[in-house]
Amino acid sequence: MKKIILFLMLLILITGCTVNKQIENSPRSSPQPAIPEQEISEEAQNVPLPQSEPLPSSEEEKIKNEEQKPKVAVWKEGTAAISGKYADAEIIKLDDDRYRIYYSPEPEVPGFKGQVYSALSSDGITWNQESGERMEWAIFPSVIKLPNGKYRMYFQNQGMIKSAISADGLSWNEESGVRVDASNNEGLKLENAAAPTVMKAGDEYIMVYQGTINEKYPAKVPNNNMQLFLWAVSKDGIAFEKKGIALDSRNEEFQGLLDGPELVEWSDGSVRLYFWSYKGVYHTTFNGNQFSEETVFDFTTASDPKNRFPENPPGDPTLIEIKDKWFLYYGQHKEGIFYAVLEDMAR
Repeated sequence: MKKIILFLMLLILITGCTVNKQIENSPRSSPQPAIPEQEISEEAQNVPLPQSEPLPSSEEEKIKNEEQKPKVAVWKEGTAAISGKYADAEIIKLDDDRYRIYYSPEPEVPGFKGQVYSALSSDGITWNQESGERMEWAIFPSVIKLPNGKYRMYFQNQGMIKSAISADGLSWNEESGVRVDASNNEGLKLENAAAPTVMKAGDEYIMVYQGTINEKYPAKVPNNNMQLFLWAVSKDGIAFEKKGIALDSRNEEFQGLLDGPELVEWSDGSVRLYFWSYKGVYHTTFNGNQFSEETVFDFTTASDPKNRFPENPPGDPTLIEIKDKWFLYYGQHKEGIFYAVLEDMAR
């Protein structure tokens, strides 16, 4: 009997040691309760495992990038409208459905006196020069038709903006006084008020003009000074209230240069401000209270669009719609005034 009891005790001792050894050798993880198979819903059993989306191919990526690019208007280059050393074009539509272009010789031409000449066209392509001079010392002319049928020309003279009046657009009489001078409410030390563009919007006149700061932009650029745009408004086209900066050039995009402003009422009724800088022609929009800081790069004649300082970019743009087509006229230094036609009304 004693032998049996000893055998049972020895058996229990051996069994306990084996169990403890198995516990010590088991992984030390938190126990996870088993989920009875009948408690898993059919929906849960049929949910597919998440799969990573395949990376787009290079072609798909290219298409995606193209779709994200803003559509731009396509300007098709034409030829010279006015050949020779001329610049600073301005165009108006006449009552007989013809068009008159005003333009000036370049400053380095011998005998330069800020003369303004004119020519006529019925299609915007072929121009016939009119005899005589329209004005002298009227640089960067901007011409508008007044409600009474007369014409007013705004121009740069002696670092200020002045005006003249005409009954027929040919013979001009300078008006007294100064429309805008270089003083401003932005604390800018401007050397001049120059290159005006004026349009009538609603019951007031809007003027955008250039001001020059005698400081070099802090980068390697061709110019030793900086130009930006300011604007002013008037009820009668004579007394203007200065509003401040319309568009600033002191940034990486323009690097100190804005020139040749041109206000345009676009086909959709919006107001655009076209201008040029080192790379070519741009535009921005006006909402009635301010000009947008967002600009659109429209056009260049440079063969390499990556060149920030092409030798002869299109300058001093002026735009007009002729027979349902938009024409862009621009200066090409020492070559004349050229034009381009808008082929794609994407904007």
